[in-house]
Amino acid sequence: MMNTVPDDYPRICTEVGLTCEGCTESTARDLAAVCKGLQRKNIIQLFVQLYPHSACAPMHRHFAASYELASLKTVMPRKKRPSGVRLIAIAAVA
Repeated sequence: MMNTVPDDYPRICTEVGLTCEGCTESTARDLAAVCKGLQRKNIIQLFVQLYPHSACAPMHRHFAASYELASLKTVMPRKKRPSGVRLIAIAAVA
């Protein structure tokens, strides 16, 4: 019979150098970079999917605030392409 040990969060994270704040801020910034304009309700739903462990649950407000802050910072004007430059779509086939 196998001895199953329950996950010991956040101790496991701190052993590898992660803090709850740093982890959620980093993920929120990444999310803001690829998914702009999410409503707070959707941000919280994504948090629960990304961090399903109950020990992470208290960080949902921090995650949402970090997303909202990162969303404000990632709004940048589009750079204009030099004239004569054409974009080409390429598809990879496996």
